[in-house]
Amino acid sequence: MVRRRVAVIAANSTATLPAKAATTTIPIVFLVGEDPVRTGLVASLARPGSNLTGINLVSGELTAKRLELLIGLVPGIARVAVLVNPAGDLTEITLRDLELAARGMGVQINVLNAGTRREIDAAFATFADRRPDALFVANDVVFTSRRVQLANLAARHGIPMTSGTREISEAGGLMSYGSNIVDANFQLGAYVGRILKGARPADLPVMQVSKVELVINHQTATTLGLTIPDKLLALADEVIE
Repeated sequence: MVRRRVAVIAANSTATLPAKAATTTIPIVFLVGEDPVRTGLVASLARPGSNLTGINLVSGELTAKRLELLIGLVPGIARVAVLVNPAGDLTEITLRDLELAARGMGVQINVLNAGTRREIDAAFATFADRRPDALFVANDVVFTSRRVQLANLAARHGIPMTSGTREISEAGGLMSYGSNIVDANFQLGAYVGRILKGARPADLPVMQVSKVELVINHQTATTLGLTIPDKLLALADEVIE
């Protein structure tokens, strides 16, 4: 893309750092799940100060809340399996935040690594021995793309599953809590449009996705024998029947 001298590069989280390394002149609009200041992408949220700006999904900040919501939906949770992609750019941060939250909530976590279809199958195969009470799926494009596989395996093993994307809940996952990806991509497209009209990335503040949604799959809850508490029903942005 740099050799072709494109007008602007739109990059998701895994592509952002390679894009930054490739050019200091072509505008880059990113969509990331972690604080871009902490990861060194920009100097500040208000004034990025370089050829990069974009959208922050604030995924990391929602990790503890997602675990709390899962515990509120599934009574008696003591052991939670955590499915992560070892090559994911958010994995280290997610595990750090989750381990801290789990200690505070009195929950034991067991980390399972998977980045391919076969590895996901293998991770679920361990449930027969370990029997976790629930599954926490980390935010990663690999898992979103394998959402049908995840939902089918969770149903087969009868395990409540939480994720950070509504697409997994729509496929059959029990619940999701996270930023609205459609809204985030709309904001990303709007920034690309402004840059194409002459705006400079350095002058466009990094936007944080304001729309965070809780989605609960009522049909899956019924299949698992779970009753959704009235408190969670009131908090839910959508209940899938």
